[in-house]
Amino acid sequence: MAAKKRRRKRRRTTKTKSHGVFVRQGRVQWLNVAIIVAIGIGLGWIIKTHWLTDPVQQQAAPTMTTHAGFIKKLAPEAQAMQTKYNVLASITLSQAILESDWGQSTNATENNNLFGVKATASEPGKSMTTQEYYDGAYHTVKRRFRVYTSWHASMVAHAKRLAYGPAWSPNHYRAVIKADNYQQAARALAKAGYATDPDYAQKLIQVIQKYDLERYDKK
Repeated sequence: MAAKKRRRKRRRTTKTKSHGVFVRQGRVQWLNVAIIVAIGIGLGWIIKTHWLTDPVQQQAAPTMTTHAGFIKKLAPEAQAMQTKYNVLASITLSQAILESDWGQSTNATENNNLFGVKATASEPGKSMTTQEYYDGAYHTVKRRFRVYTSWHASMVAHAKRLAYGPAWSPNHYRAVIKADNYQQAARALAKAGYATDPDYAQKLIQVIQKYDLERYDKK
């Protein structure tokens, strides 16, 4: 009698359920989904505000914590203005320092106005309180100041104003542009009435000497 063949029992194979990041054991892992979405939104915001923003807008009113940092930020632009418009870099830097209080004045932080430039009726401007010297004393007055899109735009406008003068007097600052050194340029600025401060020229010269701003002037 032939022996009966034993039938081998087939083992049932079960499909392994997925254990992915988003689905685990057939269930959607909503917490992981939320984290990934949050990361995506965060990266999108960083790209939009820091990487893809207009470079001019990126320069608007940066925060400076030291005097050296302020000078380092503006020096390359000041030298570029000298190359293109013949305004000494030391003059640009010293005026920016005095007029904007090292970039910390309200005019600089809110209006991107580094040089205390006032706005004409046709230009974008903002009324602000300032100090003007007349009749032998300082007076607190309201003046409308020019609003710029960035510090860079303010520097370009300042250089053009000195190079080409205001509309009513194209050669108004000619002596500043033709000056051989920062001392001549500072005195020419004061004589042309750039500021009402009677000590304006001397203050510019002192700032230039204290921080050795002449080293940025292109010979």
